[in-house]
Amino acid sequence: MTPEEYESRQLYEQLQPGDRVEVIHGVTVGSSAKWTTTTIGKVLRTERRRHGLHFRRNPDDKVYSDVVILARDDGELTTVTVDEYTRLRRV
Repeated sequence: MTPEEYESRQLYEQLQPGDRVEVIHGVTVGSSAKWTTTTIGKVLRTERRRHGLHFRRNPDDKVYSDVVILARDDGELTTVTVDEYTRLRRV
């Protein structure tokens, strides 16, 4: 685990509703295009969500992702999946 990944994971675990954060995360488009984008907003909540995004897994395998639900300054609600490439920073 890189130092940046460790810091982001620690911050994720400390997030509380009302905290203002900047989330820098990657967006994959197609099989090769990767973009980086930044989302800033107020934390509404964090969750661990179960999903089935993995191909050819056993049906009873449990796969989870950590997500942060944000309210952006314009009122838009957005959900960002936190993975090893996501960087969190308090603002």
